[in-house]
Order: sequence, then C-alpha cells, then structure tokens
Amino acid sequence: MAPRNLPKLLNDPATTVALVGATDNATKYGATIYRNLKAKGIPVFAVNPNRDTVDDDAAYASLADLPQAPTIVNLVVPPRIGIGVLAEMAELGYENVWFQPGAESPAAVALAEELGLNYLVDACTMVVGRDRPASSVSG
Repeated sequence: MAPRNLPKLLNDPATTVALVGATDNATKYGATIYRNLKAKGIPVFAVNPNRDTVDDDAAYASLADLPQAPTIVNLVVPPRIGIGVLAEMAELGYENVWFQPGAESPAAVALAEELGLNYLVDACTMVVGRDRPASSVSG
C-alpha cells in the first residue's frame, strides 16, 4: 500500500473517522477530540466498549461493530489497548491509523509497520484537522 497523507485525507469531505477511546468525560481528550471532529463537520464514530453513547451519539464496542468502514481509525487510548486495535484493523482491512499524542509507543508503531498500516504519530487532529475551523468544544 502506498502511504497516504493522513492530514490531507482528513480534509477530504468523504472521510469518516472512528475515534477509539471516545467518551463523555470532559476531562479526557477522547471527549474533546470527538466534539472537535464533529464541530469541524467530520463524520465520526465513537468506539468505546464501556459506553452506549458519546455526546448523544451511538457508541460502538469495537471497530467490527461500526455501521461502515472508517477512512481513518483515530486512537486516543493507551498504547497497550491500541495494540489490540491495530490487530483488529488488519483483520478488517482498515488501512489508516492516526495515533493521538500519548497513544503511540515503539511497540505500537512497530506493529503498525509490520501489519502494513498507514500511520501518523506526533500530530493531533485538533491541530491539523479539517481546514474549516472548529467551534468551541469546551465541556
């Protein structure tokens, strides 16, 4: 697979994002990032096995439960959890993973490479997200 520029892909109006670690807990980045993506008009699916909803939207227990394949899987979970998500991505044929700061580790990046995934580290979707500015997403 040829590498794809994930920030550029995020700006594509057809792009959808699965946010693994989405939550309603306003003190966590999973809530802030989820609301930020929505405010930018990016279709986003909340993935969290511990929640039925996030921000009044349906939440899905795993990537396999999503109603459609996302363009980008965005990880905002600890690396030990993200490693399992990477394996699920490979099983499902998903190609693009965005590690939010703190979600990456040397082992997770090595696994992404081993699985042939297109990945991005050291960048936050709130900073390099869709070209449109987001409205306020504070708690």
